[in-house]
Amino acid sequence: MLLALPAFAADLAVLQNGFSIRHERRETVGTMTRLYLDASPQSGYIDIPSEQIASIEHDDSAPPQAAEQQPAPAQGIATQGTSIQDFANAAGVKHGVDPDLIQSVIRAESGFNPKAVSRKGAQGLMQLMPATASKLGVANSMDPAANVDGGTQYLHEMLARFNNDLVKALAAYNAGPERVERYKGVPPYHETYAYVSRIISDFNRKKLAQFAAARPATRRTAKEKTSHPAATADHSTTAEAQAAPD
Repeated sequence: MLLALPAFAADLAVLQNGFSIRHERRETVGTMTRLYLDASPQSGYIDIPSEQIASIEHDDSAPPQAAEQQPAPAQGIATQGTSIQDFANAAGVKHGVDPDLIQSVIRAESGFNPKAVSRKGAQGLMQLMPATASKLGVANSMDPAANVDGGTQYLHEMLARFNNDLVKALAAYNAGPERVERYKGVPPYHETYAYVSRIISDFNRKKLAQFAAARPATRRTAKEKTSHPAATADHSTTAEAQAAPD
């Protein structure tokens, strides 16, 4: 059953993970909240588990202004391992981006193939175009660690440019920030809508799984504290456009 909820234009759905999604209208579909990304009848939408929405706020912020940035070189990244998860963890800590989000982007961009090359020439795990890789200081896009570090830096820049609006940032990563600014939201490309929806769905699936896994541990800890009173002791123990859509 589909239940419409009243919503004003340019609302923000603030998620439990700290990201926000700008939308023009919304409705409830079972346990999901469907967020429509623009006001047109053919608007693309994203389904978000309702329990993951912390609040709905009106978006009265000024449109973000493009800013010239001089990115730091992505060479010499320190990693603690050689897996894609290791690279995502290291880049996430360095650039302040959730490693789970980084891996969701990698899944959508390359399917975790470090040698992937698109028809337009985007390369590696996070599909960096040569010009973008050069600006980010990535000398070899086929080097998985450097590629993930550079792609994460670019994703961080898009999040900053669009005021932490995850939908706009992902659309900018796929179609270019200038197009997102031109259309004041997700450009009207089917691929970009599908790209954004795929990443957010994958990211939220991971967070829901982590939340569900943490629940039993929390209940066990609380039960143990109730069953076993603490003993007294004298010691204590004490995270340019990439490319036009292919």
